[in-house]
Amino acid sequence: MARFKRVLIANRGEIAIRVMRTCKELGLETVAVYSDADRSALHVRQADRAVHVGPAPSRESYLVIEKILQAAKSSGADAIHPGYGFLSENAAFVRACDQAGIVFIGPPASAMDAMGEKTRARAHMVKAGVPVVPGATEPFKSVDEAKAFAEKVGYPIMLKAAGGGGGKGMRRVERREDLEAAWKTARNEAMNAFGNDAVYLEKFLEEPHHVEIQVFADTHGNCIHLNERECSAQRRNQKVIEETPSPILTPELRAQMGEVAVKAAKAVGYVGAGTVEFLVDKHRHFYFLEMNTRLQVEHPVTEWVMGVDLVAWQLHVAQGGVLPWKEPRAPHGHAIEARVYAEDPAQNFMPSPGKIEYLRVPGGPNVRDDSGVYAGFTVPSTYDPMISKLSVWAPTRAEAIARLHRALSEYVVKGITTNLRYLRGILEAPDFVKGDYDTGLLARAHQTLLGKEDPHLTEVALLAAAVHAHQAAEKAQAKVTTAAASTQAPGRWRTLGRERALFRKGV
Repeated sequence: MARFKRVLIANRGEIAIRVMRTCKELGLETVAVYSDADRSALHVRQADRAVHVGPAPSRESYLVIEKILQAAKSSGADAIHPGYGFLSENAAFVRACDQAGIVFIGPPASAMDAMGEKTRARAHMVKAGVPVVPGATEPFKSVDEAKAFAEKVGYPIMLKAAGGGGGKGMRRVERREDLEAAWKTARNEAMNAFGNDAVYLEKFLEEPHHVEIQVFADTHGNCIHLNERECSAQRRNQKVIEETPSPILTPELRAQMGEVAVKAAKAVGYVGAGTVEFLVDKHRHFYFLEMNTRLQVEHPVTEWVMGVDLVAWQLHVAQGGVLPWKEPRAPHGHAIEARVYAEDPAQNFMPSPGKIEYLRVPGGPNVRDDSGVYAGFTVPSTYDPMISKLSVWAPTRAEAIARLHRALSEYVVKGITTNLRYLRGILEAPDFVKGDYDTGLLARAHQTLLGKEDPHLTEVALLAAAVHAHQAAEKAQAKVTTAAASTQAPGRWRTLGRERALFRKGV
């Protein structure tokens, strides 16, 4: 049974801090890694030790296996938690850890080989009898191969990175004429995000819901699911708001999808935390999409309704422990998460890197903010612009929406532009409130979600400007008065003071 005392987190930002917190609660020491751009990052400050791993570009730092392993060796770490993104779904990294005698907190390389690359996972699922979205089972070697396959399945299609997730390397293509440009963009994005430019394509389903099932397995043959997360509020294939339970699932459909997800995990000898993602069409037929062989960004909502710490479970299983539960359990209450980004929705969601001049984080009952920033921190332009995940829990969905809306209204970030107002717009959207929304919601409601000018906010801004102008005028007048006073004849007290000084000197 593997035992470890010091864990290196091969990641950055909020997920690195999230993992560190559980490690510290369990008495484990933590090691951070950082690039040039992250020297002053919060995860570096909170770790027990920190090791520099290279320049700002991730391909020269966070994605370099040799540098991460050297950091583990030099710091005395005996285990590595990969977080999500970067090397978290890289089977070669798992093998390198095994060879170095370092515990990898995640699935074995064999399971990652089977499920980590999306095309291989689809082939395994077809063999296991799991329904899949029509598409390729191998990455394409050329754009001509992709064009020929697209003609067979019919447009629209989705180009997808074979070696990663998180919306990176994904492009929806409506016409043959657009495929080549999308192909090049998807490959470049996939290479930058995962170090692997392989892409494949699937048929795009109309009005789909994106529903994923959290699975967990140990090394003793136990595997369970912890219910679902609704992830259909997406922008450019990147999840923005997630919730659980899904408002469209019946208990029967939940149980059926959970059984299929567990079957998929067992088929590849899975160990640890994983997520099986499905597309659910408007007729409530579901299809296997992919499996993420890691902890998900949106895992807090599952922790809220299931009353568990998934990172603690990961650490427990990685040390040979048995799963605390042997059977699925029903969710309790409702949880919603919103991803806070340093970006400008009004400017085509352009990233907004820069220094955070002021930060006020919301609080209150059942409010959680997983963040990687602080007031005074400069958000770098090099990485994903997500700065925080704000999640809430409440007994009902309506109460959860109201609580998250209130919390978002309390969130203040000055110095950079964020999507906080945009997130509140999503929660107010009629289709979201009803609960029957698909992955096209944000695109359809884009202009509405950007919102109109709030007269109250405009009034506040004008008053603030007036106060600022008044204060500036008072300061300017004070300087003039001071300067004038200094040129006037010395007052009686000053004259007496000088005479006394001269008297003491005997002048």
